[in-house]
Amino acid sequence: MTIDDRSGRRVPAHPERARPATHELERYKSLFAARTQGMRSSAMRDMMSLTERPDVISLAGGLPDTKTFAPELYAKLMSRVAAEQTAKALQYGPTEGLAATVRCIVEVMAAEQTLVDPDEVLVTTGGQQVIDLVCKALLDPGDVIVAEAPTYPGAVPTFGAYQADVAQIEMDSDGMPIDELEATLDRLAAEGRRPKFIYTIPNFQNPGGVTMSLPRRRRLVEVAREREILVLEDNPYGLLRYEGDPLPTLYSLDAALAGRGGASDFVIYLGTFSKILSPGVRLGWAVAPAPVLEKLNLGKQGADLCSSPVTQLFVAAYFGEHDWRAYLETLKALYRKRRDAMLGALEAHFGPDARWTRPQGGMFVWATLPDYIDTTDLLARALETEAVAFVPGRAAYVDGRGASCMRMNFAGVAEEDIVEGIKRIGRVIAEQVGLFGTLTGGAPRAAQQPEPAAEAEPMADVVQLRRREQRESKQRSN
Repeated sequence: MTIDDRSGRRVPAHPERARPATHELERYKSLFAARTQGMRSSAMRDMMSLTERPDVISLAGGLPDTKTFAPELYAKLMSRVAAEQTAKALQYGPTEGLAATVRCIVEVMAAEQTLVDPDEVLVTTGGQQVIDLVCKALLDPGDVIVAEAPTYPGAVPTFGAYQADVAQIEMDSDGMPIDELEATLDRLAAEGRRPKFIYTIPNFQNPGGVTMSLPRRRRLVEVAREREILVLEDNPYGLLRYEGDPLPTLYSLDAALAGRGGASDFVIYLGTFSKILSPGVRLGWAVAPAPVLEKLNLGKQGADLCSSPVTQLFVAAYFGEHDWRAYLETLKALYRKRRDAMLGALEAHFGPDARWTRPQGGMFVWATLPDYIDTTDLLARALETEAVAFVPGRAAYVDGRGASCMRMNFAGVAEEDIVEGIKRIGRVIAEQVGLFGTLTGGAPRAAQQPEPAAEAEPMADVVQLRRREQRESKQRSN
């Protein structure tokens, strides 16, 4: 990957890797499947190497802080697995997952007031595999998915790889507007098209940071039932709430409407240990209606046979002798401080024309800059001159939107680095604002503290999304 800016400068993310020459690519072109034309590189994966550079402050990755996990506990648990279950750890396991791991998953979901049948759980190799398996099971080329705008940047390449047509619905501070979802579904129905599923991250959305309100959650599952459309509920961050009251999962709301002892008819639930334990264990899970789960299981058999028994047994050992809830509370206290540090730094350094979300949990803040600043260009400049990284907004859209937006992670970075990183990005923004003023002959406004929304409570979900801003401006001018 290289990051290009408008002047033609190229900042290599992997300077040690040379791109294949054109004639080398042509040699293999006729061999590639047609679907490879829709494959896109993941913005986060491309930039992972930046986290290895000591000179770069990376706010780009979706990284939790694994330094909080005690090394002696890790050694103790792995030693226990080695001493007591070596043969089982080194053997193939069932595709659906080891029973001991499934019990841990049921316990985690119970902590979110969601009761599930162990027989409807599939252990996966991270939450990312669930997205892939759902696409593999449900999509033919050209099939429609409905997703939020912006959406998880890691899902965008997967949707592209399966040649999906993605309809994105722009969010506000309460998440996806369900009236606009219904209007989109009506439009698609008039075209003779029915989405295969609706993809949503209802809690502390990645990258938007906003949370879907309870009325919208209820209406979403009603719409799914009325129209018989599946919903993929991606919920990696639900337990990382720093303030406010927890909201029910879509799965539990649909199960209540189904009235079948806790099982959902139309919601596929995606969970992961990556954010509450460790991404390195590469364990996630899906909970789905039995017919759907069967297809996901078959897809997983063809992909990797089973997820690692070593890490499954490690998770089971951890849950067996350690208070995972206490560890979670430690993470929440740490991440809350880091969120507050980032929000304070944004107010100090991003200037009067920037806006950002104020998440009540999760790991991300989504910022929107003036229209004339392209954050892909800004990233190239920030890496080159300030050694700081973030995810440009275009990575969260399938149609080129999000040019003036960016995602920043506060969970995996120390407070002092968060403040310094935001300060560095602020310098590059100020440079761009000054350049714009010079080129247009207008003096840019002096930096000042952005005023909070008049009726917003401290740290409430506040998001500025461009389409709604333009609509309101037009209405005022009329």
